[in-house]
Amino acid sequence: MYRVLIPVDESEERAFHQAQYVSQLPNATTNVEATVLFVVSPEEFSNADEVEFSDIDAAVGAANLLEGEGVSVTRTVDDGGVSQQIVRSADELDADEIVMGGRKRSGVSRVLLGSTVQDVMLSADRPVTITSETTVPSEGIRQVLVPVDADADRAQHQAAYVAGLPEAAATVEATVLVVFRHQDYKGAPPHTFDEIGAAVEAADVLEDEGIPVERVAIGGEVARKILHMAAEKDADSIVMGGRKRSGLQEVLMGSITQDVMLSAERPVTITG
Repeated sequence: MYRVLIPVDESEERAFHQAQYVSQLPNATTNVEATVLFVVSPEEFSNADEVEFSDIDAAVGAANLLEGEGVSVTRTVDDGGVSQQIVRSADELDADEIVMGGRKRSGVSRVLLGSTVQDVMLSADRPVTITSETTVPSEGIRQVLVPVDADADRAQHQAAYVAGLPEAAATVEATVLVVFRHQDYKGAPPHTFDEIGAAVEAADVLEDEGIPVERVAIGGEVARKILHMAAEKDADSIVMGGRKRSGLQEVLMGSITQDVMLSAERPVTITG
């Protein structure tokens, strides 16, 4: 089974989009086990015993939506530091994916990520998906955009995530994308997909798993081209490999990944 952790807060809108995303995972009714988690922060109550799952409308709504779609659901309340408990719960469940609902718009329509979402993305050692409030994954074949750079480890994590989706060979089509930075001006030197070994390896892994792959190489400003390609392909999700560690083992998020997360009108998964 494909195990998904869905941590929700009190936003019914975000919880709805999280549950909707999970319900549209390939063959979710037979292949997905979802855990809807509400974490009671220390600032609100002293422990989780003071809160019932049924008290949290957003959590109940998400669980009901999933069960209405035939997805198996576990309802859980826990307490502690919110992001730490989310990561701990994901580890205990051995979740294949954490689905967060953290994008929101400020008063000037600037897209923001909540601090809990950022903390989970930087702390979890498993894929984290940030859902969208505008684009819903379609039924049928799932179109996945996989932008890769020259980092072979990140590309392998991206390919492994896509290949690990439920019944991926029968339900997923992938576009592996390489963007040559700023190489879209007149007279720019020609580049090909095969120049980037990490991209070739990622595409080969997916094809070996029986997943149809389109290999695309273009030039230009990287984040903008990723977003343009996602729109052109009407991608159901974008799978980024943006987490990396500094020399001090501090986890960092690349600027391109952040730009895509904050600008995309569709779900974005960060794999590692």
